[in-house]
This record gives sequence, structure tokens and C-alpha cells, in this order.
Amino acid sequence: MKTKIIFERISKNPFLKQSLSTLFLRIFGVLLLFGFTVFLTKNYTPKLVGQYDFIRSFLLAAGCICMLGFDQSILYFKGFLASQNAVEQLKKVYAKMVIMLFTASLLALIIILCIDEKRINNYFVDDEVYTILLKGAATLFFYGLSLFNTEVFRALDKLYIAELFRNILKYIPLIAGSIVLFYYHKETYLVDVFLLGFVVLAILSSIFVFIYFNKTTETNTPEIFSKKEIFIKSYPIAISGMAMFLLMCFDIMFLKKYRNDEAVAFYSVGVKVMTIVSVIVLTVNITVSAKIAELFSGRNLAELKKVLRNSARLIFFITFPVIFLISVFSEYVLSFFGHQYIAAQQAFLILIIGQGICSLFGSAPVYLNMTGRQHIFQNILIAAVMINFLLNRFLIPQYGMTGAAIAYVSSSFFWNFISAVVIYKKDKILIFLH
Repeated sequence: MKTKIIFERISKNPFLKQSLSTLFLRIFGVLLLFGFTVFLTKNYTPKLVGQYDFIRSFLLAAGCICMLGFDQSILYFKGFLASQNAVEQLKKVYAKMVIMLFTASLLALIIILCIDEKRINNYFVDDEVYTILLKGAATLFFYGLSLFNTEVFRALDKLYIAELFRNILKYIPLIAGSIVLFYYHKETYLVDVFLLGFVVLAILSSIFVFIYFNKTTETNTPEIFSKKEIFIKSYPIAISGMAMFLLMCFDIMFLKKYRNDEAVAFYSVGVKVMTIVSVIVLTVNITVSAKIAELFSGRNLAELKKVLRNSARLIFFITFPVIFLISVFSEYVLSFFGHQYIAAQQAFLILIIGQGICSLFGSAPVYLNMTGRQHIFQNILIAAVMINFLLNRFLIPQYGMTGAAIAYVSSSFFWNFISAVVIYKKDKILIFLH
């Protein structure tokens, strides 16, 4: 009887229903990634796994720069256009964003080509680094386009397609390719297969976007946003996004410089497991981001506070038991990847508990971006990146993976806390769990 009542409440609450449906797909994606990581760590050498994690971190940072914040600002434009009854304009905004994405990606490739190969290899004390970075730069446009298209699906209210690409299809080329490489004993091509997967995803997702946009009604209304206006609204988000990814990349870069590929592999496994918690926060925030922009633009503050309060509570009640179980069985979880990965246990516990604390801040990560305060959020994250850089620089040489974890958690708590304070001062909204 109680179960029936719970299901009836969920079905009558669109926010809760959508959040849980999205969360289910995300959890499935996390489990898929978890299974693949187990396969990778047990069948590939830590050096190859470290190379894969290194180029993945490079794409996260460089791809964020090239996307210029379009992956988040497209949701802002959708919310604004919806409040103006001009959603059909989104297609024109998308086309301009793709052109700017291609230009930025091409510029990034040219920059890498202009850098001296020996200088990069000598810095990382690895003769293969430059070649790996060059391949990554050549793939940047496809990487950025595949991620951008996923957010476009969200803007077009194709949430399940978006989550399918984000959590399942994104891993299929890599998983299939790594299995084939292992079968034919060609494991050294792991990075190449990883990068080629984004070419496939970019083409496939673009076909879907083209189909969905062709179903929208064409109008002859004048364009609301020029390229300049799109850039001005997006680039602060780009800087914020770049800062977020740098927070996730500095530790990998410094571990590679001051330790080795094996340390990168061990630490990265702990980070991947930590995503089980972060995926809950991201899922709820993805669900409410466009709604926040729409409600704020319409000055419906009462409903906005309700949405933010519900999102904070949902995040807490789902994350707390997950954090508790993972912390208690941390050694057992890490041993799944191989007995040597238990070396990351202390760093892993710091990461997972720290992520749990940061999750108490609810939708702080998206609120400022969705309410026209992109510049404020940008400045907060720039300060957090500086703190993260300095902590990594001084802690990793002495404490290794544990130092990296402390640096990440400290800087993450800093920007979440400052964001919550700013939101309360600006709008008198308590974003923290209450």
C-alpha cells in the first residue's frame, strides 16, 4: 500500500518523476563506466590507463575552452526564448555556436602545432606526450560538438535522448574498441580508439539534432541574438566551465609530473568512483537549470525558491546513503580494479566525503549562470582555480594522491560556499539544504 502511494506521488510530481528517470539513466551510465574501468584496469597496464586518463583530462580542459560555454548557455537562451515565446530562434543560435566552436577548435590545434615538441616532452619527462596532445587537439571539434549536441537535446526537451548520449552511447565506441584491441593484442592504440569515438558520436548526434530542428516551425521573425551577443552571454560561462575542469585536471597534470602514469591511474579510479555522488548532483541540476532561467526571467521567485528547496532535499536524501556505503566499503570497492588500486584509499575517502559535503549546496553550481550572474560565478571559480593550483603544486610533491585529494576538496568547498553566500545576499534565497 505504501509503495503504491509513493509511486502515485512520484507520477503526480513532474519534477520528481523527471529527476528520478534521468537519475536512473545516469546511474546505469555510472555502472557501465564502472564495469569498463574494471575491465581496463585488469587488462591494460597502469601506464596505458594513465595515458588514457591524461588525454581525457586534456580534452576536458581544452574542450571546455573551445566550447566557449555554449553547452550551458544554450539552456539559458532556451529559457529566455521560452519566456519570449520565440523558441524557434534556438536553431539560429545553435548554428552560430557551431561555427564559433569550429573556429576555436581550429585555433587550439594551430597553437599546439606551434609549440616546440621537445619542450612539452621534457616538461612531462615523457617522449609520447606531445604526440598524444596533438591527436587530442585534432579531435577537439568533434569532442566539443558531441558534448554540445547532448545539451542541445536537453534544450529541445529531448531529455531521455540527451541522457542516452551522455551516459550510454558516449562509452560504446571506447568499450567496443578497447575489447577489440585487447583481443588482437593492440592495447597501445587505446588513446586513438578513445579519440576516434568522439568523431563517431559527433556525427551521430548531429544527425539527431538536424532531424529535431527540422521538425520545428520556421518563422521570418528577425534574429534576436547576434554572434556578438551570444559570445558575450556565453564566454563568462566558458571561463567558469574551464575553471571547473581545471579543478579536475591540475591534480592529474601534477601527479603525472611529480609521480608517474601509475599514480595517475590509481588516483583517477578514485575520481571515477566519486562520480557516483557527483552524478546525482548533476542530474538534479540538469533537470532544474532551464526552469531556473525561465522562473527567474519571469520573476516568479516563490516558485523558484520551491524548485531550489526541492532540488537540495532530493540531492541530500539520495547522496547520503551512497556516500555512507562507499566510505564503509572503500577498500572493497577499490579492490575491484585490482589489488594495487587500494593505494588510493586515503585519497578516495577524502574525495568521496568532500563531494558529499559539497552536495549540501544544492543547485548553487547552476543558479548564478542561469540568472544572468555569469561574471560573478566566473570570478568565484577563478579564485578557486588559483587556490587549487597552489595547493596541488605544494601538496602533491610531498603527499602525492592524498595531497591532490585535499586540494580538490578544499577548492570545491570554497566555490560552493562563496556561491551560496552571494546568492543569499543577492536574492535572499537560501540555496543550502534546509
